[in-house]
Amino acid sequence: MVKAQQTPIKWATQETFFEDLVGKPLPDFTGLTTNGKSFSSIELKEQIVVINFWFENCPPCIAEMPELSALQKRFASQKIRFIGITHDSPKSARRFQKSHDYNYQVVSLTSDEIRKLNINHGFPCNVLVGKNGKILYAMANISFSDPAFRPKSTIFEELLRKEVYQKTTE
Repeated sequence: MVKAQQTPIKWATQETFFEDLVGKPLPDFTGLTTNGKSFSSIELKEQIVVINFWFENCPPCIAEMPELSALQKRFASQKIRFIGITHDSPKSARRFQKSHDYNYQVVSLTSDEIRKLNINHGFPCNVLVGKNGKILYAMANISFSDPAFRPKSTIFEELLRKEVYQKTTE
């Protein structure tokens, strides 16, 4: 006799992938900055980090950049590391960065390297990493003005504030 399944099925969606990242360590990676210098995730140790995955031909990525820049400015005095990861070449990313209001340090990885990280489940993707190197939150689009994205964007910012507060009281 076959019994019915007792536990509910958790269907895989972009959001369930993001939820599953919480508490996991940021995977190691190496890439090139827009100046062609080597960059390693080891440089992010013991820092609060906001990682934005984007590429230059991604309209939603470009649309969220002003909101990300505003978030970066709100936390400018808090020594939070803002990193943009793209599969665009360093030269192309540098050119793009100069023509847009995008002040993050940009690191170029190949598409395969980004895929191997298994923390980017579509573009754009934003990941908040705590000082302990573990992922606190991950989400797709950040927008404090679009009602569809505001709730999760607010959670992202609240968790960022909480991590900053914990950092300053240690």
